[in-house]
Amino acid sequence: MDSWIDLDALWKIVVIGLLAGAGLPALFAIGLRAVSLPGRDGGPPAAEAGGDRIIGTNPLGIAAGAVCFAVVLAGIGWGIYSVVAGA
Repeated sequence: MDSWIDLDALWKIVVIGLLAGAGLPALFAIGLRAVSLPGRDGGPPAAEAGGDRIIGTNPLGIAAGAVCFAVVLAGIGWGIYSVVAGA
């Protein structure tokens, strides 16, 4: 059965599929949650308070969200590059 199934390639496909298929959307959700964190005053985020702003007022949350979004964009860019380069 080993001659029919390349187990080395199979585990690589499974790991990359889990990271890209579930990891990137999960990281995007974490970024959205980080951006919506309340500020230091402990009040609700601006979107819940009826303000025009969608983001929260916590600078650390905004920075963490920006890092999450940058990683997601890098993953998307890497995927597009892999398809275009034929790798």
